Amino acid sequence: MHRRLLIVLVPLAVLLVAALGAPLSVTVAEREMQETYVDRLNDVGRFASLAETALATGRTEALQLELERYHELYGIPAAVIDTSGTVLLGPAAAYREAARAEPALPRIVTAALAGTRSEPSTEWAPWDDSALVVAEPVGRDSEVVGAVVTISDLSKTRHRILVRWAWLAGLGLLPLIALVAVAWPVSAWVLRPVRELDEASSRISQGDFTIRADAEAGPVELRRLAESFNTMMDAVENAVRRQRAFVSDASHQLRNPLTSLRLAVESLEPHLRADDTGRQMYKVAVDELKAMQRMLNSLQASARLESIRTTSPVDLDAVLATRVDRWRALTATAGQTLTVNVPPGLRLLEPTGGLGSILDELISNALRLSEARVVE
Repeated sequence: MHRRLLIVLVPLAVLLVAALGAPLSVTVAEREMQETYVDRLNDVGRFASLAETALATGRTEALQLELERYHELYGIPAAVIDTSGTVLLGPAAAYREAARAEPALPRIVTAALAGTRSEPSTEWAPWDDSALVVAEPVGRDSEVVGAVVTISDLSKTRHRILVRWAWLAGLGLLPLIALVAVAWPVSAWVLRPVRELDEASSRISQGDFTIRADAEAGPVELRRLAESFNTMMDAVENAVRRQRAFVSDASHQLRNPLTSLRLAVESLEPHLRADDTGRQMYKVAVDELKAMQRMLNSLQASARLESIRTTSPVDLDAVLATRVDRWRALTATAGQTLTVNVPPGLRLLEPTGGLGSILDELISNALRLSEARVVE
């Protein structure tokens, strides 16, 4: 039962974690991309400042060395281009090779040559393989003489994003694990009384009215329910016990008078004439007495069947040991003899009320109805 409860709770917790984790993952990825963009923007800003001075003075050797060194260190081709797109400074071959794979580069370079700084890339997804193109105009306003362009491979940035996402996923699993670790024993504690009530109801449907629920475990509401259940079962068991006792006692008490009445009626047969209407009435009376005896037999069988449902095993030797001396004293007082001949080690199913009381009733009937020697 608590498994079904977890099946409901865990998906809800997963949806909650996903609802919180998805925006956070996007924020983390955008922040990583923003940091990379700011780093490249600082680099091209510095190179643009140096390029403006170098192109104005014609001293470009130092800037050329610095651009090549930058490419060697970071693997990022950085080049100074003129207004026609021709590479003036930097690793031209590496720049052209990287530029051929970037369809967005012409648009960004055109915007930079028009004096507009490039916008940050929005392609931050780890499964996207596009590079980050950053361009900075060289010069100001209408005096733009070129642009500094960098083409950055974002594989390392995207790898960092994946690592951050993995950490977030791990952190997201912690509350789910905690939920299962807490909900499992708590749900078992809460639902255990319900499970016990279900098992008790199943045993009651099989005829066992002695079963009771544990009223000391579980939440307060379920304890009250268990107490009410036990009170109800006490009332039901008492009613069933009284009913069984009444049926058994009534059928037993009526059996002997009915037998005597039948014997008395049957003794009238020799005194009836064959053509007399009294013989017809005699047959009707005998048939009715037989029907009443069958009904009493059915009542007794029903009472025995109900009692068998709640029987428990008992050693016959132990039962006899507590009663044989008293039975022999009673038979001796009545001038009769009682002999016990029972194989040792027998185990019987003892009905409700005890096997001893049934044997006491048999001995009592034997003493009352027989003047011969009684063998038991």
